[in-house]
Amino acid sequence: MSSKPIMGFPATSQDDYQLNVINILRHAARTFGRQEVVSIRLDGSRLRFTYKDTYARVKRLANALTGIGAQVGDRIGVIDWNTHRHLECYFGIPGIGAVLLLINIRLSPPDLSYVINHAEAKYIIVDETLIPIAEGIANQCKSIKGYIIITDRPLSEIKTSLSPVYSYETLLKEANPEIRWPVLDERSAYGACYTTGTTGRPKGVYYSHRNVYLHAMTIGNNAEMTSRDCFYQLVPMFHAMGWGMPHAAFLIGAKYVLPGMYNIADLGSLAEPLVSEGVTATAGAPALFMPMLEYLRKLDKKPNLSGARFLSGASEPSLAMMKGFYETTRAEIVHAYGATETTPLVTINRLKPWLEKELTEEQKWDLKRKQGYPVVGLDVKIVDHEGKELPHDGKTPGEILIRGPWITGSYYNAPGSESNFTEDGYWKSGDAGTMDEEGDIKITDRVKDLIKSGGEWISSVDMENEIMAHPGVLEAAVTGVAHPKWEERPVALVVPRPEARDTITKADIINHLAAKFAKWQLPEEVVFIDAIPKTSVGKFDKKVIRERYKDIYKK
Repeated sequence: MSSKPIMGFPATSQDDYQLNVINILRHAARTFGRQEVVSIRLDGSRLRFTYKDTYARVKRLANALTGIGAQVGDRIGVIDWNTHRHLECYFGIPGIGAVLLLINIRLSPPDLSYVINHAEAKYIIVDETLIPIAEGIANQCKSIKGYIIITDRPLSEIKTSLSPVYSYETLLKEANPEIRWPVLDERSAYGACYTTGTTGRPKGVYYSHRNVYLHAMTIGNNAEMTSRDCFYQLVPMFHAMGWGMPHAAFLIGAKYVLPGMYNIADLGSLAEPLVSEGVTATAGAPALFMPMLEYLRKLDKKPNLSGARFLSGASEPSLAMMKGFYETTRAEIVHAYGATETTPLVTINRLKPWLEKELTEEQKWDLKRKQGYPVVGLDVKIVDHEGKELPHDGKTPGEILIRGPWITGSYYNAPGSESNFTEDGYWKSGDAGTMDEEGDIKITDRVKDLIKSGGEWISSVDMENEIMAHPGVLEAAVTGVAHPKWEERPVALVVPRPEARDTITKADIINHLAAKFAKWQLPEEVVFIDAIPKTSVGKFDKKVIRERYKDIYKK
């Protein structure tokens, strides 16, 4: 299909009606005004209010921002947990034509200051518990005109070196409760996220209102969500627009639950709302779901989450985890795929009705390991190193290329990054994978993480998930490191389950892998560790792992 449009017979549609994201909230408040929003506070108590209440506060926030000098096009940063005020920023900031700059609180101070300076942010909205992060980089961020502190306490009780400061709640209290929203060109930037790659500086992805609006419709449709659902916002809201879930939930009118500040070390408080709030849909990374499953398994009375859909992304969920959730709670892990550059939804794994009839139960489970089929609206293809499209045979791997209305077409102010895009508008994902005759994609690795041993390729992803299928294994990562004879060889890092810590051996892992992998593919080294290094978004940090174990085969 050509990427250059041609004009056909003129239509009579109102095609100049702009897809502004604030219209999603306006619609939600009008149509689902009594729908519930739940925000869990730091002390565990719950603030309950409605869509209508949310819209009322968003209007005040918008007026408050313009009142202190925020203008159309200004980038306004947010440093916050998954709270109702963060949600208000999702609509109030873009509603006035400013740009919502979502700041990853897990980034290092040098990267944080780089992001704020690169975006030339004018204001920072920061939760009082996160003030030290803002203070640590304030003297390096020269474009900031003011800091808005999220707190329920009087500003006089907040000790900070930030200046000038405003109280979020005081600003809202004093603001005009009514507003006339500007009509923005839908191609205007709604918000921005910066990539957290393991090489180079973070790169800015600026999402348009049109992008976010269409993506919200796509998420709602493919997650099969309705106003009868209860969505739990586990994905950090600073990560890839919270995976588009806040917009999708309000677009379709679902009950919406915010966990506030959560800690993986405190899984009881994180898993408990699944039952108490009647959660039917959520999304997150395996790094989050895995420990949640461990907590749920230990409960005397297992919750019945039949019908719940848990969208899993960031890295491939292991078959052991997917089966574990279903056997323990009857919740379904739905595999999806995307990236910061894709807003993020690209593919989703839903069982097609004819495959439901044709496949055995074991084949269905095996199919769930795939990333799924591309959602409508996107062009996705797999190409070789020369850019030639590869057959849909489920066997021939190549790089995944993507284009469409919610895929980034460039990085903001990033000279030298043009090579990440093809001449006809595809974004080069850097992921290697195959596509089968049903259109389902299976990622075999990051292109740079494929292990080439003796001229043959080994998929670290498949090996990781096979190791995690061992009953004594909690988590596993595999990467290739230099080898004097075979160019590269895989090394496996294994986190044992507590009950297997003193009994599991290297031979156990190798023998387990031998059932699925050829002898030449098996790792010579298996390292048992307490925790696997991860990136700020919960993916295995292969760069750190490779560096740490680079000499393991040189002994």
